[in-house]
Amino acid sequence: MAKVMILGAGGVGGVVAHKCAQVPEVFSEILLASRTESKCRAIAARSPREIRTAEVDADDVPALTALLKREKPALVIHVALPYQDLHVMDACLNAGVHYLDTANYEPPETAKFEYRRQWEYAERFAAAGLTALLGSGFDPGATNVFTAYLAKHHFDEIRSLDIVDVNGGDHGYPFATNFNPEINIREVTAPCRHWEKGKFVETAPLSRKRRFVCPEGVGEYQVYRLYHEELESLAKHFPSLKEAQFWMSFSDSYLKHLEVLQNVGMTGIAPVMFEGREIVPLRLLKALLPDPASLGPRTRGKTCIGVIARGLKDGQKTLRYLYNICDHQQCYAETGAQAVSYTTGVPAMIGAKLLLTGEWRRPGVWNLEQLDPDPFMADLTRHGLPWKITEDIRF
Repeated sequence: MAKVMILGAGGVGGVVAHKCAQVPEVFSEILLASRTESKCRAIAARSPREIRTAEVDADDVPALTALLKREKPALVIHVALPYQDLHVMDACLNAGVHYLDTANYEPPETAKFEYRRQWEYAERFAAAGLTALLGSGFDPGATNVFTAYLAKHHFDEIRSLDIVDVNGGDHGYPFATNFNPEINIREVTAPCRHWEKGKFVETAPLSRKRRFVCPEGVGEYQVYRLYHEELESLAKHFPSLKEAQFWMSFSDSYLKHLEVLQNVGMTGIAPVMFEGREIVPLRLLKALLPDPASLGPRTRGKTCIGVIARGLKDGQKTLRYLYNICDHQQCYAETGAQAVSYTTGVPAMIGAKLLLTGEWRRPGVWNLEQLDPDPFMADLTRHGLPWKITEDIRF
């Protein structure tokens, strides 16, 4: 049993808090902290057991360090902004606390997603006897573990990987994002990179599309290629990969609105002067868009996220598709959140659980595919994200 601090009180933070509260044999005490404590209190009021709250700015390393030293959690589950990853890692090192996040570091001034700066912390965490788990969400996170599970049980060598993320949910708005609008739009509009013949190849964002038929009647969707951070770590840790790509579905309405917003400069991340003060256009747009945490009661449909692997087993060409399907309304009924928050929050809790129980505790900085996939896969089914494997795909 251990005390845990959850940092971040958005939709994902609410799911993580709820799911940790369901596992009291591991998470004996839960502290939920955010820059806005009122959001923490609202989440705590819906929790199946007591959750304490605190106010802290994750960018303020001394203040966060002081809070950690005072509260003495065993682990910080960081589900606030990826801009803050390094600050939170610094505070964890200062206070002697394990660390877990769901998205890799991104500098605020540049839409560039890379693990390099977090990987540089490996020696410091190892010397302190602390574990840092990077990217314990769904993608990245579960998709990394899916790949490791297939490599362990179904392949001798994986040569090709396609990660396909379909959100078949409908929230009824002409334009809204299912997670933090600022992060979502930066991710979608950044240059695309895919792994090909031992190197990353850059193309224009969303410049390649394909049709994908989801299993179990979820539907047929147009998916677009974009860069996603797990490609970096998977290409590094699975040197047999000749090709790796990430695909995500977008509605025509989303793409139409995004194009217009880009054309008029509303997705820009460089400050502009407005009425005598600097503003970041994308942050203004974020303030105008619906809060993703509010989408739960109005979102209908399902997500379908999985990994298509091709390679060799016993000298024979092999194909496997490992996937999860998640229903938005079922997620809302359980946690008050839509499926995008749920599919990120559940793996965050599972990664934290495996770290605290010792199954994934290893000093240093680790991506999930470097660890034993079997207990994580078992916990996915146990805690609300069952998965299946098939050879029957249309892609």
